[in-house]
Amino acid sequence: MELRDIEIFLTLAEELHFGRTAARLYVSQARVSQAISQQERRIGTPLFDRSNRRQVRLTPVGQQLRDDLLPVYAGLRESLERARMASRGINARLRVGMLPFNVHDLHPYWRAFRDRHPHWELQLRRAPFIDPFARLRSGDLDVLIAWLPVEEPDLTVGPVLFTDPRVLAVSAEHELADRPSVPLEALADFPHGTAPHMPDYWEGSYLPFHTPRGQTIERIEPIANADELIHLVSTGEIVHNFPAHITRYWAMPHLRWLPMPDMPHLTYALVWHTEAETDLIRALAQTIHDLGPTNG
Repeated sequence: MELRDIEIFLTLAEELHFGRTAARLYVSQARVSQAISQQERRIGTPLFDRSNRRQVRLTPVGQQLRDDLLPVYAGLRESLERARMASRGINARLRVGMLPFNVHDLHPYWRAFRDRHPHWELQLRRAPFIDPFARLRSGDLDVLIAWLPVEEPDLTVGPVLFTDPRVLAVSAEHELADRPSVPLEALADFPHGTAPHMPDYWEGSYLPFHTPRGQTIERIEPIANADELIHLVSTGEIVHNFPAHITRYWAMPHLRWLPMPDMPHLTYALVWHTEAETDLIRALAQTIHDLGPTNG
């Protein structure tokens, strides 16, 4: 079985849908069907139950094959990636997840780290705001830049990178759009979005559940990603507050950014899974500590 065929099988085993598998792997559905049929002929039994036209299911043999192949495939990918890194003189990689959008503003940290450790690769990625701590705990990310407070017993909070004031994003047609600023109390008058699987204390530090006078700040729409969030703001369905650096990165004619002077600033810091701490994590934390907080 070729590596690509293993990838097709494992992706279908996860998606349980030929169309989604094809889209995720950027191949045709015919290519997916062909790969699975070939595997089933070699093994001599079906790997998937196709009786449901909308969704397939793994057979017991398919489940066994999936469980056997997952660690093998992961090991193969890691070995190939280490070989590619070694060919470039790189012997380790640190994966940084970003909840803020200001990668460019934080460039002095990245440059200093790379100058100090030329044989280590720094990989910067947008982190999902849906249950982002899970990526640290699963090992998909090594460190996360997240707003404070982070009060998780298994996570370490490292040095602060920056602190930002707050702005409210509204549609250009929204009734608030022409105001010079918006008080926190006014947030109770408009619907907001929310991301699933956030600790309440952490979500509340970003958007309080109540105004200073005790009015409820209503969350009506679960948000899956930043694109969906901005779309809902632009259509006027919700309003949403952001750290102020967002105005330098998302300048859009159909949005207005309104200062919120009485809303607490957001402070972002480096966070990592305590048991997974490595020399690379300590080196990045030391670099940030040495340079001190930036202006955001």
